[in-house]
Amino acid sequence: MAQRTTNLDLDEMTRAVEAFNRVFIRLATVQQLSFTTLSVLHTLERSRPLSLKELTSTEQVTQSAMTQLVTRLERDGLVERVPHPHDGRGVLVRITKAGAALVQARRDSRLAKLGPIVERLTPAERRAIAAALPALRHIAQLGAADGLLGFTEQER
Repeated sequence: MAQRTTNLDLDEMTRAVEAFNRVFIRLATVQQLSFTTLSVLHTLERSRPLSLKELTSTEQVTQSAMTQLVTRLERDGLVERVPHPHDGRGVLVRITKAGAALVQARRDSRLAKLGPIVERLTPAERRAIAAALPALRHIAQLGAADGLLGFTEQER
């Protein structure tokens, strides 16, 4: 059933974003990793160091699964655990330079593959996408502010 918000068909928007995401997530060919692994690295690349509890919340996995994942990422040199500045017993997880380089390499790989696809769009389609970017960015900011990332923008 189509849900409308003024002149925006949310069902159509959802389906378009889902279809785009199915293609977009497969564009990168640098080091194939699980979606959860990539999500953790991307989250840490965009935010401050996070606790295991916060990562568990953002990725919607169990504490045990997140602990195992962080242990593997730490072993691979992609993240590191650092002392929590306000809790002497706690630790935070932060991305390393190698982890950030991996995220950037995957982004570069996507850009290289996305460019030729976007070139096949009409000029009007490229302008429409460019015009939509601020609104898409704002949706992401509003979702983050609502805590959909497991923490609010103010907590970042």
